[in-house]
Amino acid sequence: MKKLINKPENVVKEELEGMALSYAGMIKVNLEPKFVYRADAPVQGKVALISGGGSGHEPMHGGFVGKGMLDAACAGEVFTSPTPDQMLEAAKKVNGGAGILYIVKNYTGDVMNFEMAADLARAEGMKVQNILIDDDVAVKDSLWTAGRRGVGATVIAEKIAGAGAEKGYDLGKVADLCRKVNANGRSMGLALTSCTVPAAGKPTFELGDDEIEMGIGIHGEPGRTRMKIKSADELTEMMALSIIEDGDYSRTVHEWDDKKGDWVDVTLVNKALKEGDQVIAFVNGMGGTPNIELQIIYRKLHEVCGKKGLKIVRNLVGSYITSLEMQGCSITLVRADQEMVELWDAPVKTPGLRWGI
Repeated sequence: MKKLINKPENVVKEELEGMALSYAGMIKVNLEPKFVYRADAPVQGKVALISGGGSGHEPMHGGFVGKGMLDAACAGEVFTSPTPDQMLEAAKKVNGGAGILYIVKNYTGDVMNFEMAADLARAEGMKVQNILIDDDVAVKDSLWTAGRRGVGATVIAEKIAGAGAEKGYDLGKVADLCRKVNANGRSMGLALTSCTVPAAGKPTFELGDDEIEMGIGIHGEPGRTRMKIKSADELTEMMALSIIEDGDYSRTVHEWDDKKGDWVDVTLVNKALKEGDQVIAFVNGMGGTPNIELQIIYRKLHEVCGKKGLKIVRNLVGSYITSLEMQGCSITLVRADQEMVELWDAPVKTPGLRWGI
């Protein structure tokens, strides 16, 4: 294992210390328990957005803390869910009195711990909603999930919902925005290589020199199939068509019902993309993929979308949800109405994403 680290057990702490120094004035870092938060928090009268997950996916989530996106992000150990106490303390730090929205990727540990954190926050008088992101079309279930995994749509949801909160939307409206992004978003990825978790000291899985894993998860979970490598155009078309041709599907999620004062099961329907839709297109690098290759992927994605009658109205290309040093990429398409486009365009200033400021 060759990594620019000191001791594996100190990786996350030292990363956060580096971020605090790199982005002083934009973010602050709390080390016990670990979370990143806006330097100007709490913003009074604004819904506070909090997300988090295992480290190793940078810039997600700590890199998306700041004006126009998240108010706080909780960093677990590498590929390990943060704990409820982290989420609760983050909520206390950024609570501006208008409520807390937890944005949760669909991984079993994250879902359980964020629900516990929400209960703890409510016990302290905070209004809280948890919205689940589960946009990965590659698999129905994986090693760490029950249902589709949460991947690329997370960044789009954090940006759009964050802009809504910055604009003064109330908690219900911000939560609805987040649901809308997830209901209209679908993703698919692939890996050319594995990644190495520092504490493990060896690759998570093995791939031959001429093999790829189609449908990989962001923690190295297996995908749909292992296959011989093909050209960039062929692989892009396979991923894009997996998303575009994915049919309608319903899913049941656990959400808090204020009127009942309890968690309830809610059935939501995700509608398939269709000809004439406007989409936000996101080509994401997994950590070890150079931008030159991501642009080649986006070029072909643009062509495939055009042939299928989808109009790309906004795009994002770069490494925003990584899997340590994994070589590979993912594609996310989110059907977008005018409100979503306007909120996507709204100013944002975070370590990992910024424009309009």
